Amino acid sequence: MDPRSDINLCNCFASRQAARYLTRHYESHLASVALTSTQFTILVLLNEQPGIGMRDLAEAIVMDRTSLVRALKPLQRDGLVQTGPGRTDARQNTLSLTPAGLERLSLASPLWQQAQREFEQAFGPERAEMVRDLLFQIGRHG
Repeated sequence: MDPRSDINLCNCFASRQAARYLTRHYESHLASVALTSTQFTILVLLNEQPGIGMRDLAEAIVMDRTSLVRALKPLQRDGLVQTGPGRTDARQNTLSLTPAGLERLSLASPLWQQAQREFEQAFGPERAEMVRDLLFQIGRHG
């Protein structure tokens, strides 16, 4: 293989470039509520699955535990997320939103919806859905 191969043929490069674009786009909307896109995702998942364990949350967002802990620290520090003992095993930590976390999520959701609308207007709702479905397939493959 030629080490000078065209970078535009690299699937990893293309996906990372797209991910950086999307992250900047969504985070520019979420900035006013002091959330990153990853933190917003965590709040959404905790709202949908209160009391989820760390391992299950890490698997749901395809993130290693160390990175998840780093993303959670500011949410816990700001009183948005609380940790508690597991229902069946007190040694396993579970996570849930606090009332302040629910409030922040309610402030962030319309901002996320605006970012979503802008993306779909730029690329078309059908194409956006196709890309999203493909990306979910890739993310769940590993």
